[in-house]
Amino acid sequence: MTTPGMSKPGMHTPDMRTPLGRVRGYGSAKSGTGHFIEQRLTALANIPLTIAAVLIVISLIGHNHAAVVQILGSSPVAIIMLLFILSVAYHMKIGMQVIIEDYVHDEAAKYALLIANAFFAAVVGFSSIYALLKLSFGV
Repeated sequence: MTTPGMSKPGMHTPDMRTPLGRVRGYGSAKSGTGHFIEQRLTALANIPLTIAAVLIVISLIGHNHAAVVQILGSSPVAIIMLLFILSVAYHMKIGMQVIIEDYVHDEAAKYALLIANAFFAAVVGFSSIYALLKLSFGV
């Protein structure tokens, strides 16, 4: 005997997922939690790093080229700017990825834009890091 609300032996309970969800095998959230946490952590890291980067850039006003190269090439300033570049570039990549995933519905366009976003963030980050390291090591 079965209790009310329980299915009979051998019978299946109805699947509440959408047809697309059944085909893909996962729910609506997918991997959004990881992006949410990463974006919040990078946003939190960006607060002091942005303040420090703005103060460094303001302190460069009025200096000649040699003094700017010397200041940006010093170890503490270079480390702060390196952390700033890494955090901002990664935050930008995650933010644009979430926007693309949420608002671009054509699968081909979505994947093309996701790839372009990843390459753009990498190019911006690596070129900025290269310039900073070139100043720091004087190569």
